[in-house]
Amino acid sequence: MIGAPSPRPARLTRRAEFLAVAAKGRKHAMPGMLVQGLKVEGRPGTRLGLTCSRKIGNAVARNRARRRLRAAADAVLRPGPAGWDVVLVGRAATLDRPFPALVEDLRAALARIGAAP
Repeated sequence: MIGAPSPRPARLTRRAEFLAVAAKGRKHAMPGMLVQGLKVEGRPGTRLGLTCSRKIGNAVARNRARRRLRAAADAVLRPGPAGWDVVLVGRAATLDRPFPALVEDLRAALARIGAAP
């Protein structure tokens, strides 16, 4: 199909996968989010994980922050860098930051950790 968007990155689903990225990977904090990335040799695509702690607010606020992070990831990580596990951690500013600034935060952080697409 002509003009079809590329598929979303696969998801990180298990706690051990998130912990491995946090322990072994690179991190960079931006005003809108914390980006963690781990290069995994032999993996053809990108895997994405999203998380928000209760510091952000109630369930409604956390879900809104995750939706904003997912939309920013869709804008930047389609197609993503091959062989990377990327975790986006929401911060309090994720809710109020303008969306273009959120996307730019993600691009800059990915470039900083070496995972720029």
